[in-house]
Amino acid sequence: MNIEFRKSFEKDLGSIRDTTLLQRIRAVIEEVETAENLSEVTNIKKLKGDGDYYRIRVGDYRIGITVNEDTVIFVRVLHRKDVYRYFP
Repeated sequence: MNIEFRKSFEKDLGSIRDTTLLQRIRAVIEEVETAENLSEVTNIKKLKGDGDYYRIRVGDYRIGITVNEDTVIFVRVLHRKDVYRYFP
């Protein structure tokens, strides 16, 4: 699948200092990139409501993504207590 990153995602990544968490996020990005469809991605869940919004669980953090046809757009990566306040 094709992937894109929003500026908010890049900013969120810059604020994370935990190197093991960053490695796990990098592994998730590679997994999404190599997957044929979203059902192959582990720890993914569609969010309720309108739109094609999903979240991927990475420990205590959540990656917020949206899907447009063949492209996965990474929007946010935040702690689980904050992610649903700012995404979608």
